[in-house]
Amino acid sequence: MQEIIETLVNWTTDLEFWYDIGIALAIFLGFVIFRKIFTKYIFKIITRFTSKTKAQIFHKVLLAFERPLRAFFIFLGLYIAYVSLEFSGDFITIPRQFFRTAIIVLITWGLINLSSTTSVLFEQIHRRLNIQVDAILIPFLSKVLKFIIVAISLSVIAQEWGYDVNGFVAGLGIGGLAIAFAAKESLGNLLGGVVIIIERPFSIGDWIQTPSVEGVVEDINFRSTQVRTFADSLVTVPNATISNEAITNWSRMRKRRITFNLGLTYNTPRNKIKTCVERIRTMIREHEGVHPEFIVVNFDRYNSSSLDLLIYFFTITTSWEKYLTIKEEINLKILEILEEENVDVAFPSTSVYMETQSESYEKSDLSERTTIEHNDEAQDRHHDNNDDDQTGQPEGERG
Repeated sequence: MQEIIETLVNWTTDLEFWYDIGIALAIFLGFVIFRKIFTKYIFKIITRFTSKTKAQIFHKVLLAFERPLRAFFIFLGLYIAYVSLEFSGDFITIPRQFFRTAIIVLITWGLINLSSTTSVLFEQIHRRLNIQVDAILIPFLSKVLKFIIVAISLSVIAQEWGYDVNGFVAGLGIGGLAIAFAAKESLGNLLGGVVIIIERPFSIGDWIQTPSVEGVVEDINFRSTQVRTFADSLVTVPNATISNEAITNWSRMRKRRITFNLGLTYNTPRNKIKTCVERIRTMIREHEGVHPEFIVVNFDRYNSSSLDLLIYFFTITTSWEKYLTIKEEINLKILEILEEENVDVAFPSTSVYMETQSESYEKSDLSERTTIEHNDEAQDRHHDNNDDDQTGQPEGERG
């Protein structure tokens, strides 16, 4: 340490040292000026040329490494300026390690930027190999790729500074079991995310419904899936939970169902019911927004307060707004048909029959007279039986 201090003191009193410092500063400023010229003119010309060609991947690579290239000229200028001072020993070894570390960091930076635009790569794979790439798979693989890039970069930097990476990996293997038990829930969520990626029960942008959440899928990561509800709140569901639940994917409907019962009043004539059924069935079948495969319009049942028509069909569109528009149009046309046929729609009702006081008196008098007549007849039968008993024995045994 004392030798280094003495060396620095000698340099400060040496005019040749200041001359070398001036040359080093000039070299650094030269690289700074070249960096501005390169990024302002040369790089723009190259990117403009590659954007017009079919090699879109090369264009994306250039855009991903644009900022790392700018930083690279700064580090390169600093390193060459420092080397021009002709140091030796630790004065040159440590800066060389810093420069190599900076190069690794800049390459990692560019690769991370490139992994964020991997959709171009997947489009090329889909176009050439006809392999379908799901919207969930792209961001998930992008995050996995970023993790791998960062892990490899850290191991290379550790080796650059003399650390034993093999011993670290061996230590991870020994402590892997303990980590697995400690992070059981995290591993479960990770495996749940892998199951979602492989089975693909939904994609980003799909409307799903589970026992725990209903809404539109916004993102899926290593731990959880984010769902935007229809109340505009963001719900984060662990992957282990959502992968073990029954998932209804409403976005994958091929058509959308409309079904309801239309109740008519009980005083509706039979021919009117038949006419309404036929006209409603024809109207629905001719509607351009209705799927023609399955249409049901029938007189279904006798309800407690109405005669029910069953109406059952599907719309071609699955969009909620268009679905509601078609449903509204058909409901209005049904009302129009009922108005033209002078048929009323029933509503739940109860009939109550009341008796007047005079009617109740008449009924009570009638019941009393009926009771007296029954009593008189019973007394007459009783007297006749007594007369038979007074004659003694039956006729067959007389005399």
